[in-house]
Amino acid sequence: MSDRYDWDLIERLLHDVQNSAGNAGSLNAPGAELQALLLKRGFLETLTSSEAGGGEHLGLTPRGASLLALIDSSIPGDDHPRQVLNEQADALDPATFDEVASKAQIA
Repeated sequence: MSDRYDWDLIERLLHDVQNSAGNAGSLNAPGAELQALLLKRGFLETLTSSEAGGGEHLGLTPRGASLLALIDSSIPGDDHPRQVLNEQADALDPATFDEVASKAQIA
């Protein structure tokens, strides 16, 4: 099994993007690295100035919204989706994530 991701940090980052029109503010080094990874792998997208209301901001893609829905700790229940993601060789690989997220039993 490869690296496990810090799902709490990813959740916080995705919530920040969702709630602040993509301006995630100042990130620590791991947060900045995760943001870059999520952008590169299609969980986040750069919004144009007209979409973001001026300037460049980030937004959630449908894949990013799906990831947030799976790992959102505010939703009652157990940590099953995070466990399933941790069992993958690379849970944030786009093809792997899309396959895992499409399975109804993960949620």
